[in-house]
Amino acid sequence: MPDTVFVLNGPNLNLLGIREPEVYGRDTLDDIAAMLEESAKRLGLEIDLRQSNHEGHLIDWLHEANSKKVRAVLFNPGGLTHTSVALLDAIKSITVPVIEVHLSNPHARESFRHRSYVGMGAKGTIAGFGARSYLLALDAAAKL
Repeated sequence: MPDTVFVLNGPNLNLLGIREPEVYGRDTLDDIAAMLEESAKRLGLEIDLRQSNHEGHLIDWLHEANSKKVRAVLFNPGGLTHTSVALLDAIKSITVPVIEVHLSNPHARESFRHRSYVGMGAKGTIAGFGARSYLLALDAAAKL
């Protein structure tokens, strides 16, 4: 049975490919899922990809990742990155490593995006490489 990696996506990421493609690219979340599935097979991993526009779902899924002892969580919290102490607390309450993922580079954008509460609890952050950020994070998870 392959190790599982949760891939959690926060608010508005269901609109990838449509919403601000000049910032986030033209790949949809389904496109990213297909890329991850292909890469995961080569790495001997299994992907469980989820998206929610609700903070509580993301917290519950972080807790579930811990109880299921998944290998890692790749986490793109969207706009909650910069506002959610609750997500930080959830990450700090689990032992599963969390890798923060962003399509764009938050540090090259508006100043309010420069602080990441999620990043304060994450094992690491990969940002600014578009959909490839997820693949780089998956590679990192495979090597943990």
